[in-house]
Amino acid sequence: MRACWMLRTLPCLALPMVAPALVSAELPPDDQVKIVKLFEVPHYCEGVVFDHDGNGYISHGDVITKFTPAGKHWTWAKMRAPNGHKVLANGDHLVCDGGFNAVLRLDKEGKLLGQASSMCDGQPLRAPNDLTLDQQSGGFYFTDPGGSNDKKLIGTIHYVDKNGRTHLVDKGLAFPNGIVLTPDGKKLLVAESKKNRILVYDVESPGKVGPLKVFADLPEKQGEQIDNQPDGVCLDSDGNLYVAHYGMRQVQVLSPEGKLLRRYPGGNLTTSNVGFSGPKMNVLYITGGLGAESGGGGLFRIELEGATGLTILPKRK
Repeated sequence: MRACWMLRTLPCLALPMVAPALVSAELPPDDQVKIVKLFEVPHYCEGVVFDHDGNGYISHGDVITKFTPAGKHWTWAKMRAPNGHKVLANGDHLVCDGGFNAVLRLDKEGKLLGQASSMCDGQPLRAPNDLTLDQQSGGFYFTDPGGSNDKKLIGTIHYVDKNGRTHLVDKGLAFPNGIVLTPDGKKLLVAESKKNRILVYDVESPGKVGPLKVFADLPEKQGEQIDNQPDGVCLDSDGNLYVAHYGMRQVQVLSPEGKLLRRYPGGNLTTSNVGFSGPKMNVLYITGGLGAESGGGGLFRIELEGATGLTILPKRK
């Protein structure tokens, strides 16, 4: 693990806790799930996340929109290119922004407080994409795919520890994208978009991982589907992984062993991100683009009886 230079050291991140799990049952079959559109936005959207009061946030264009469970929505913050997003214990927000080439910290009102990470080994970050909180150690992991693809393997994964120091976790990846750490802190799952697969790392200590392993190779596009790139991911209390599969209009569910269990409708063709919320934590919210990424986007939701989403949300101070 290599320590990296920080533009600004921020206060220690609070220790997250996992929302209590309910008794889980069999997931509903693919054809028994009803998808509902909450609202549309002018641009392809992503970065869905929820705060302590149950309000949600999505990123699109240069805007972060805040919304209520009923679908009322308004502009919460103006940025450059916001993407992945998490909420901390004191109500502050961490947001990956490719336009700023940094992970930013904002207060609960959407005011920019500073940069949580902007450089590594003396080199600026390229375009941070998504992040996941470390409930065991109070830090967070994030992906930086900027400029990478299946021919240009420069994508990286980083860890910011509780003292605000950034570390390089892995490199040489083909567009690392969605990322999630299991609640016990032992496994890190990463969507490698340009290779259409999910990676898994055994975590040896905060920010230090074992060799890369392939968790699952994902289905390829068919028919009217335009692409097959895994994007945002999240977990449920049974350890199932929900993958927003960009270009396939699907959310695919993988078992803890990497077996494909379900293919749920994504609403958006360029399905981009997923996150659970609701009183029972069984409502899956889905972002993306209604068609090509250059067009408008939508926020959809599906209710999954039998699922209990795992939202890593720090305990409110």
